Amino acid sequence: MRSEATTVIEHKTGWQLIDLKELLDFRDLFLFLVWRDVKVLYAQTILGFLWAILQPLVQILLFTIVFGRVAKIPTDGIPYVLFTTVAVVPWTYMSQAMGASSHSLLSAMNMLGKVYFPRLIFPIIPVLAKLVDFGISMLVVLVVAIYYKVAPTWNLLLFPFFMVVMMCLSIGVGTWLSAMAIRFRDVKHALPFAIRMLMYTAPIVYSASAIPEKYRILYSLNPVVAVIEGFRACLLGTPFPWAYILPGIAVTAVIAISGAFYFKRMEHIFVDVM
Repeated sequence: MRSEATTVIEHKTGWQLIDLKELLDFRDLFLFLVWRDVKVLYAQTILGFLWAILQPLVQILLFTIVFGRVAKIPTDGIPYVLFTTVAVVPWTYMSQAMGASSHSLLSAMNMLGKVYFPRLIFPIIPVLAKLVDFGISMLVVLVVAIYYKVAPTWNLLLFPFFMVVMMCLSIGVGTWLSAMAIRFRDVKHALPFAIRMLMYTAPIVYSASAIPEKYRILYSLNPVVAVIEGFRACLLGTPFPWAYILPGIAVTAVIAISGAFYFKRMEHIFVDVM
């Protein structure tokens, strides 16, 4: 008689490698949860997916009036509406994805103690689900680019690469903060404030060239700067400021990898602490 295979789930502590095979084994559940997030995102709303356009559009209009017309912040010769549009859209995605990812474990407390599956999928789900909003909001970029007659260049070929960097940064921050939020509920209260402050550390409403020379090395370590400058160069055809981009990409890689390891390190306490 053939004996059935038995899978034993053991308690593991300490630092562990990320089991990519395990994530692939649960891909059906993973895709189901992503699709569930997409469906409930604007359920029972009047405007529905139009919110994905309205949210960045309102920010663009406010920034254009306050910083473009009133403060008259220089933008290296780029029309301010165009300058801020190509930055606000990826920033809106990152801020929303980071926030949702950071709260992902707290939002799924009812599921965590009932059945086993890789907990690492939780901070990744919002990052993928928010891509729907990102794709819709890119229509704003397209309309503004057509209005200003911006012709596509070969820089556009690197657009998928900077999308991956943007997603990795969101996942990295999400894994760190979601694991921390289980033990320290202060994260939930501090996160909105931190995200608002983070926006002003990146060249969204101002140009990176406005940063004094002596601070530029430190400034380039901000991974958001790499994403914004990369998007701006891809979509507007301006030269890539690699001095800002490469350090930010390196920091993004460190955040994403260390976040995944920290998440796995703390995974065994999630159910007990909650």
